[in-house]
Amino acid sequence: MGRLPRAVGPLLLAALFVLAGCAKPAKPVAQTPYVATTIATSGAIKPNEPLPGLIAPYQNVAIQSTLTEPADAVYVNEGDHVRKGQVIAVLDTADLVAQLQSDIATAHADAANTSHTVFQGKLSISQGVDTLSGASAAVQQAQKTLAFDTLTLKRDQQLLASGFIAQQTVDQQETLVHNDQQTLRSAQASASSAQSNVQANGSSVTAPGLQQSAIEQSRAQEAQALANARQVQVSIDKAKIVSPVDGVVVNRNLNPGEYPGTRQIFTLQQVDPLYAVLQASGQQVAQIPGGAIASIAVSDLGGKTVRGPVVGILNQIVPGSTNFQVKVQLSNTRGTLRPGMAVLGQVDLAIVRGIRVPVTAFTSPNHDRVLSVDSDGTVHTQHVVDLADDGTTAVVRGIQDGTRVVSDGQSSIGDGEKVAFK
Repeated sequence: MGRLPRAVGPLLLAALFVLAGCAKPAKPVAQTPYVATTIATSGAIKPNEPLPGLIAPYQNVAIQSTLTEPADAVYVNEGDHVRKGQVIAVLDTADLVAQLQSDIATAHADAANTSHTVFQGKLSISQGVDTLSGASAAVQQAQKTLAFDTLTLKRDQQLLASGFIAQQTVDQQETLVHNDQQTLRSAQASASSAQSNVQANGSSVTAPGLQQSAIEQSRAQEAQALANARQVQVSIDKAKIVSPVDGVVVNRNLNPGEYPGTRQIFTLQQVDPLYAVLQASGQQVAQIPGGAIASIAVSDLGGKTVRGPVVGILNQIVPGSTNFQVKVQLSNTRGTLRPGMAVLGQVDLAIVRGIRVPVTAFTSPNHDRVLSVDSDGTVHTQHVVDLADDGTTAVVRGIQDGTRVVSDGQSSIGDGEKVAFK
């Protein structure tokens, strides 16, 4: 082929520039987004429920006094630690001691009177028995005398009829028999009176009767005096106000010289053990089994964690609300925990089995959907049921073991998109 003419060269270059100006720019190639995925596997988790709350004392003890005596001494101040049985205040007992001595003296006098009554009763019973015996003997003697004189009268009457004795002799004998009859009736009356006296007094100081009742009355007076003394002694003992628990004095409302009155004079808190009182919803407490163990993180102690058993679940705090309280008992032997400290509790629940996925895989606050990726990189929405979680891993129902799920459910990909993954 021969060489082109010189004029053709510039024309050809101009044509090439025109064609280059008319050509369209090339479209950029779209890049497939990359997502992190994980394989859902069958397994189990031990879920826990994070519950906020506060440290509370094991019990608050309000101390009052029923005595009307002034305080002699107060040995504790607010913030002091006290032991069970420790004397924390003493009230004046001068008048109570005087009353006790008076009651004891009365009891001794009543005891002496009881002893006297016993001896007097024995004497009265003995004299009554002797009197009855004498009266009975007098009756027997009167009966014999009457019988003899009556027989003599009959003989005299027979002799009178035969003319051997005078009428005057018979009349004298009749008068004698009449007198014997009067004597017998008098002796019988005396014997009856003596018998009634013996029956009323009783045969002994232990048998029912007036003497026994007198002794019992005297003993009752002695017992009453002793009871009064014991009551005063109890009041004297109460004058020593002691701590009923190991704890801390949180309120002191009594000073030396003051009368307790009816007010609360001390408030003590038992702080070993104590409680973590956690707030929970009805759904949360429904999952807590009896005897569950809770881990309590104390933010005021740099996040220190202590563990203890759940000892109670209290129903709604305010009627009509859905707030519940979970009480966890904690040991506090070192006294590092204080009522009022804020805590976050994690209650260990029963083991739950199912398909394990990351908690971050859920696409909605209801934890009812996750995103799966099939082998060609296509994304699909999967509906699941969240059974439980431990804060990092959830157990669900609704997908198969081995399903590849998107680790971050909040990523900006949707159903049907293509993604790259490892």
